[in-house]
Amino acid sequence: MKALVTRLDSFGDVLLAGPAVRAVAARADTVTLLCGPQGVPAARLLPGVDDVLVWDAPWVGFSPPPVGRGEVELLIDTIDADTALILTSFHQSPLPTALLLRLAGVDRIAADSEDYPGSLLDVRHHRAPHTHEAEAMLDLAEAAGFPRPDDGRLRVLPPPVTTALTGPGPYVVLHPGASVPARAWSRERSAEAVRELAAAGHRVVVTGGPDERDLTAYVAGEHGLDLGGRTAAGELAGVLAGAGAVVTGNTAPAHLAAAVGTPVVSLFAPVVPAERWRPYGVPYVLLGDQLAPCADSRARTCPVPGHPCLDSVTGHDVVAAVEKLLTTDEQTLGET
Repeated sequence: MKALVTRLDSFGDVLLAGPAVRAVAARADTVTLLCGPQGVPAARLLPGVDDVLVWDAPWVGFSPPPVGRGEVELLIDTIDADTALILTSFHQSPLPTALLLRLAGVDRIAADSEDYPGSLLDVRHHRAPHTHEAEAMLDLAEAAGFPRPDDGRLRVLPPPVTTALTGPGPYVVLHPGASVPARAWSRERSAEAVRELAAAGHRVVVTGGPDERDLTAYVAGEHGLDLGGRTAAGELAGVLAGAGAVVTGNTAPAHLAAAVGTPVVSLFAPVVPAERWRPYGVPYVLLGDQLAPCADSRARTCPVPGHPCLDSVTGHDVVAAVEKLLTTDEQTLGET
């Protein structure tokens, strides 16, 4: 059986699809993961993936491309699968993808859908309310005939050793950036946290992408090690795996930290529900006002002056959360 799993959006979303991908891989002869350009680095880290097919869907992302007939026809001609699992977030429709897969000749298609699917789906599943995204995708896989083969936690292929980047000895990672401004802690608060973590005796490593070098340099200051722009996906996984804890917002490194088993201090803006997007399967502490006026707004830019849901969190709060995680093996949830 040749299986296709689709998750068309971001790096973090593809990581969250990992447990469902492993469920499919346990029953299928081959698994192709169809993802968008932003998800490719994560797709190549997932166990159970035999091939990665990349397509920039015009109904996904912050700046979707225009609809192109040639690109659609090329995708249809490229897909070769007997069965498909369409993985989406709770607010997305799987039906555009299902139409293309049906045109490509896929015999059996399963997805979560609140919309009437007509003949587009063979398994129309309804996700349970208040379910974490990773859990919801596992539930869909099981409904499609792919039961859980393991504990269902996030996983990636073994990352490289990154001591040459981080230096020897224990450390805490702080990742200040986020995919959208509404989910980011301010640079001033992030720098404050680095200073206070260092004052408390922690060695701090600051990570970020190539376009975040100015941010990471500011946040690291004189008290942290700046690795901004120096880690591709695999190296970042290695850096996070070596950390005692990771401090970050609701963004891809939170899920990558969970995938390598590292506890997370989650600076979580409530523009999306924490119950669906919090760090999954590892000890975590949730910081941020989850009842702020922006809650469930899906805002990309904070609609409340001063960004109070996150900037009410102090460096001292982060130090306390880190030390809590370093001294407990149990999953914890704290809010401020």
